Amino acid sequence: NLSLGFFSALVGSVALSYYNRTMTGYYDTDMFSAMAPMFILYFLLATIEKEKDIYSLFAALAILAYPFLYDSGRSLVYALGIFFMGYMLVFHRKENFTYQSIVLISIALMGIAWYVKLPLILAGYFFFKQERLDQKKLMIFAGLAFIFFLITGNVFSLLYAKLMNYTIRGTEQSGLMFFQVAQTVREAGQIPFGVMANRISGSTLGVLISLVGYGFLVFRHKPFILALPLIGIGVFSLVGGLRFTVYAVPVAAISAVYLLQLITRPIEQKKLRLALLTLLTVIFISPNIKHIIEYKVPTVFNVEEVKVLDRLKDVGSDKDYVIAWWDYGYPLWFYTNKNTLIDGGKHNHDNYLVSKILTSTSQKEAAYLSRISVETYVSSQYKNVADTLFKNHQEDQVNVESFFDELQADAIELPKATRDVYLYLPLRMLSIFPTVKVFSNIDLDTGKKNSSPFFFESSKLTQDKEIINFGSGVLFDQKTGLLTVGNEKVPVSKIVTTGTVAHGKVGVNVQTIHPTAPMLVLTLQNFVKVLILDKAMYASPYIQMFFLENYD
Repeated sequence: NLSLGFFSALVGSVALSYYNRTMTGYYDTDMFSAMAPMFILYFLLATIEKEKDIYSLFAALAILAYPFLYDSGRSLVYALGIFFMGYMLVFHRKENFTYQSIVLISIALMGIAWYVKLPLILAGYFFFKQERLDQKKLMIFAGLAFIFFLITGNVFSLLYAKLMNYTIRGTEQSGLMFFQVAQTVREAGQIPFGVMANRISGSTLGVLISLVGYGFLVFRHKPFILALPLIGIGVFSLVGGLRFTVYAVPVAAISAVYLLQLITRPIEQKKLRLALLTLLTVIFISPNIKHIIEYKVPTVFNVEEVKVLDRLKDVGSDKDYVIAWWDYGYPLWFYTNKNTLIDGGKHNHDNYLVSKILTSTSQKEAAYLSRISVETYVSSQYKNVADTLFKNHQEDQVNVESFFDELQADAIELPKATRDVYLYLPLRMLSIFPTVKVFSNIDLDTGKKNSSPFFFESSKLTQDKEIINFGSGVLFDQKTGLLTVGNEKVPVSKIVTTGTVAHGKVGVNVQTIHPTAPMLVLTLQNFVKVLILDKAMYASPYIQMFFLENYD
C-alpha cells in the first residue's frame, strides 16, 4: 500500500516528539530507540504474513543487533518478542513454522553473549530448513528455548525494574538511599494527556484519530496487534515522561493514515480519492508544521563557552578528568578531550559525589573528594564510584557521615594522583544549582534531607523607596536590613557586590548589616542578577570560585 506508507512517513517524520529529538545538531539516541523497534516489528509482521523462515531469521538478527544501538530498550524488545510468540500460538499453533520461529526469536532474546547467539541462530535456521523434526519435537524445542530466554534474560526483574524506575520517584529503597535522578529530569516527569497527544500526533484530536485507526487496523489486519507495546509505551508517557512518546509515533502515523484511507475508500475515482487523502493528511499534520515553523532551538553551547573548552583541550592530557554536572558531560568530552564521571548516559549514584564537590562548604573537601573519586573510578575499572567507595549493599558498608568527618580531619590517606582533575563551573548551572545541591543534601542512611538550603535568583527587580522587590514575594528593606520571604522576615548578614573592574579582574564589595544573620544578598553586576542565599550555599565552590574568584 504505497500511499499508506508514503503519507504515514510524512506524518511520522514531522510529529513533534520525533522531530524535536532528531533535528540536525540535536540527535538523541531516539534515532535508534525509535527506528530499530520498527525494523524488528516489520520482520515479525513479515514472518506472519509470508510464513517464510528467512523473515524470522531477519527478525532474530534485528533483535540481536538492537542492544548495540540502544541497550536500555531491551524491555521493549522483550515485549515485542513475547507478543509475537503469543500471537503465533493463538492463530498458527498447528503449523511447524510457528515453533521454528519461536526458537529463533527466543535465542535472539536470550541473555547470553551475542557471539554465542549468532551461530545458534544461523545453525537453527539452516537446521529447520532440512525439516527433520516433527511438530511434537519442535514444540519441545520451542518450549525449552522460551524458558531459557525467560531465565537468562531476567525478564520479569527487568520489566519490574524499568517500571519502578519511572513510576516510583524519591530515594533508593535499599542499601544507601541515594536521591533518584528521574524526579529532576524534565522529560522524565509526569505529563498531562494533551502534552502526550501533541507530541505523538500533533493534537488531542489527532491522537484520538490514531487510536481509532489502530483499532480498525488490528480488526482488519490482526498481526498489527504486535505493535501494541509501542502504543502502550506512548501511553505510559503520562506517568513515565515525554521521552516515551517517541515510541508510539510511527504506529500512530500508520494508524491515522489507515483511518483516513478508510474514509476516502468509497470514492471510486482514483485521482479524486488520492486528492482527498492528500488534503486530509495535510490537515492532520498542520499542527506539526506550525510547530516546526515556530520551533527555534539554540545551540547546546554558545561561542564563548566553546572558546573556554577549546583552551582546556590544550591543557594537560586526555587522561585528565573534569568534574561537572551530568548535563554538560557529553559536550565536555567532545570539546575538551577530557573525561567525566557523569554524563547524559551515566547519571547514577555518582551524582551524589559530584554534587558534594560542587556544593561543599569546604574547598579542601572538594579537592580531596575530586582526587578520591577520579582515582577510585580509574583503579576500579570504571565502576560506580559511590558504590565502590562506600561499599554499597555490602556487609561492611561504609558509614558515609564518618567518612566525610575523617576526610575533613585529614584522617584519610589520599590516593596518588595519576592525572589532573578540573572543576567546570559554568554560568548556565546557576538555574539548576539548587537541584544539584539536592543530590548531596541527603543522609544516605535514612534518605532524609540534611538541611533546607535557601537559594533564590532574580533578574527582574523593582524598587519603591527603601523596599527592593525581587519578585515571587521576596522583598528587601534597605533601611532595616530585613528580607521578607512570603510571611517570614529574615535579617540579612551581608550584601556582596561583585563585577569586573579592570583587565578581567573581579572586584568584590562587602557591606555587613547583621553579621550573625543566616542570609546574604549577592549582586552579580556582570550578569545583571541578584542571588539571595544562605551561608552554606554562599560558601560553595561554585559561588566562591566562579562568581567571586575566591580560590583556596
